[in-house]
Amino acid sequence: MTSSNPSSAESFLLQRVQPAMTGLIDGSLSTLAPIFTVALATHRPLYAFYAGLATAIGSGVSMAFSEGLSDTGDLTGRGSPYLRGAITGGGTFLGGILHTLPFLIPQYPVALLVALATVAFELLTLAVVRWRFFKTGFVRSFASITLGGAIIAGISAALGAAAG
Repeated sequence: MTSSNPSSAESFLLQRVQPAMTGLIDGSLSTLAPIFTVALATHRPLYAFYAGLATAIGSGVSMAFSEGLSDTGDLTGRGSPYLRGAITGGGTFLGGILHTLPFLIPQYPVALLVALATVAFELLTLAVVRWRFFKTGFVRSFASITLGGAIIAGISAALGAAAG
C-alpha cells in the first residue's frame, strides 16, 4: 500500500474502521475505572451513572480532538481529520456509555451485574471486529482486550474498596 493511493478497501480500513476501533476500545476501557470506582465506593448506581456519563462525554470529545488534530491525512492517506475525529469521538462515547446505562437500574447488585455483562459483551464484540477487519486471531484479540480490561477493573476495584 502506498499512502498516496490506497485502495478503496484500504481507505475504508484506514479512514473508517481504524478510527472507530480506536474510539470503541478507548471508550470501553478508559471509562471503566471512574464508573466502577464510584459504583463500588458508593453502592449508588445513579452516582456511577453520572460519573460514567461525564466520562463518556469527556472522553468522546477528547478523543475526537486528539484524532482530528493528530494527522491531516495528507501524507498518510487517512482521510479527513474532521471525519476521523468524529468517528473516533463517537466510538469513544459509545464504548463508554454502553456500560454506563445499566447504572440507571436503581438496585445496586442488579445494576452491577448488568454492567459487568455489558462489559463482557463489549470485549467480545471488539475481539470480533479486530478479527474480522484486521485479520488478527480471535483468541489473541480477545485476550489482549480482556487483559486491558482486567488491569483497569483491578485498579477500579482497589480504589472503590479503599474509598468505600
